[in-house]
Amino acid sequence: METLELYNYWVFSILLMIGFYAVTAKLNLVKKLIGLSLFQSAVFLLYISMGPVEGGTAPIFHENASDKLLSNPLPSVLILTAIVVGISTLALGLAIIVRIKEAYGSIEENEIRELDRK
Repeated sequence: METLELYNYWVFSILLMIGFYAVTAKLNLVKKLIGLSLFQSAVFLLYISMGPVEGGTAPIFHENASDKLLSNPLPSVLILTAIVVGISTLALGLAIIVRIKEAYGSIEENEIRELDRK
């Protein structure tokens, strides 16, 4: 039962490891960028998992709101900002990969290094 309660942390760990593997082991630049995106999504999931308070409600103003336990809205706000920044970073990365493909004719890291040595 306790394992199921920590389901989101298991998903976080698996996504983090897959993203880390893709960034460090793959030579294709697009695969590295996808791995970085997975890594980033894992961090988002971790922060979102820390937001809710057990027995708490959404932080919306009501009458008699002072005696209610509220969830922390800060992780959700930070992740919303991080998602926008992540999408921008991904778009910039893809644009750089397109430019690298035009310049070198490849997006494989080892081939690009070999062409740079010549």
